[in-house]
Amino acid sequence: MSSQASDRSLLDLLQHPAIWRGRSHAAFATLSTGYPALDDCLPGGGWPRAGLVEILTPRYGAGELRLLVPALAKLTQLAPPRWLAWIAPPFEPFAPALAQSGIAIERQLVVRTETALWAMEQALGSGACDAALAWPRRAQMRSIRRLQIATERGHTLGFLFRELTSARESSPAGLRLVFEPQPRGARLTFLKSRGGARGTFDLSWIPEGNRGQA
Repeated sequence: MSSQASDRSLLDLLQHPAIWRGRSHAAFATLSTGYPALDDCLPGGGWPRAGLVEILTPRYGAGELRLLVPALAKLTQLAPPRWLAWIAPPFEPFAPALAQSGIAIERQLVVRTETALWAMEQALGSGACDAALAWPRRAQMRSIRRLQIATERGHTLGFLFRELTSARESSPAGLRLVFEPQPRGARLTFLKSRGGARGTFDLSWIPEGNRGQA
């Protein structure tokens, strides 16, 4: 193999999103969160187009879905159409609210199961979903690693919701953050973000230009 071909092979390898390179990171496709201030904190300027994101929260139903709604709405408008899978959600997704937020109702798939991680792995790796959200009762590192691999195989974005106590555990997920509700927004703490921000960040639901009207 020539030196030029060898250099090209090495460059291609380093561009793979699974390769960690300290504070730098390989180029990968992203999807805007819909919140410019949050995009600025994330590697690549948004949620990974294919990858696993862990969101830890003190309780479910505290507003954590509001963080995802703008991106989910964009995904359900893409062509060709793919599913948005809700796996073992603690609450029934409210169709009128989703529709009002711009999420295409006809692309929603709700899965009720006791084996949430297995179902999520199938959804992520199937190639039939643009995103999958799951609320497992428990999660082992081995299972989470399989989810991360499945996101790459199916080119799918996965959101794994876990309890706040899981923050003490390590995880193969590329992005981990703690979501804590605030009166007009949320406090986000980045536990793991390859090439992105670290520490705590306060996000307001109110657009910058409208704060004086609130």
